[in-house]
Amino acid sequence: MKTLLRNFLKSESGAITVDWVVLTAAIVGLGLAAVASVHNSTNGLSERVGNAVAITTLGTEGE
Repeated sequence: MKTLLRNFLKSESGAITVDWVVLTAAIVGLGLAAVASVHNSTNGLSERVGNAVAITTLGTEGE
């Protein structure tokens, strides 16, 4: 039983999988945070541009 426990504790085959899962989760989380940040910024910008276009006149009326 001691040998089985010792071999189990020495085995690192599952550690690599855990490392990759944690790394992938971190990358996905950072990607989602970046998309959320850009999404919020572009919504505000597009609203301001839309308002500016709506109130702008072309100056070619009556010509």
